[in-house]
Amino acid sequence: MAILGKEIPKELSEEVYNFLESVRRSGGKIKKGVNETTKAIERGFAKLVVVAENVEPKEIVMHLPLLAKEKNIPIIAVDSKEELGKAAGIEVAASSVAVIDLGKAKKEYEALIKKIEEIMK
Repeated sequence: MAILGKEIPKELSEEVYNFLESVRRSGGKIKKGVNETTKAIERGFAKLVVVAENVEPKEIVMHLPLLAKEKNIPIIAVDSKEELGKAAGIEVAASSVAVIDLGKAKKEYEALIKKIEEIMK
């Protein structure tokens, strides 16, 4: 998988899914879907944006990396929109999600962001 031209390890993808589940279970808040993600980025509420790689057509999510970069919001890609939807707590696929409130997953967030920054260097 790659986003912004960087290859994302499978283990990191799994860590992102686990982080999203942790946010959800600990009382955090996640916006699901491209429209909600876009609004969260534009309004500056997003703490992390996650985009699925297997979205077709790709044009649906192509604007998200640019928007996130413009607003200085971390963004990462995962391999499966089905898994992303499941991790976000919905029964359908999700092309993208935005974490709005971390709940009690602040330490996990900091560790994940550090790994994302290392890959994006």
